[in-house]
Amino acid sequence: MQGRLWAGLAAIVAVAGFLTWSHLHAYRAGKQAERVARLEADVKAYEKREGIDHEVVGMDRYRICLELGGVPDDCGQLRGLEEATHGE
Repeated sequence: MQGRLWAGLAAIVAVAGFLTWSHLHAYRAGKQAERVARLEADVKAYEKREGIDHEVVGMDRYRICLELGGVPDDCGQLRGLEEATHGE
């Protein structure tokens, strides 16, 4: 009887240990996958920003204003402002 009790306790401890190990392993794997996904998103955002930077470099303020959805009359004020700064 006492042998069965110890065997049962040993089995419970073994199962609890295995479940703890598997839970920690899955947690670490999920955390690593999250880090990789975050880094991939950061790289994509950086690449997108670099592409936008290359497009914007050749544009004047008026064109940028229009691309951002500005109204031509309002954006036209930027054109005069840019000419004034280049004249100085």
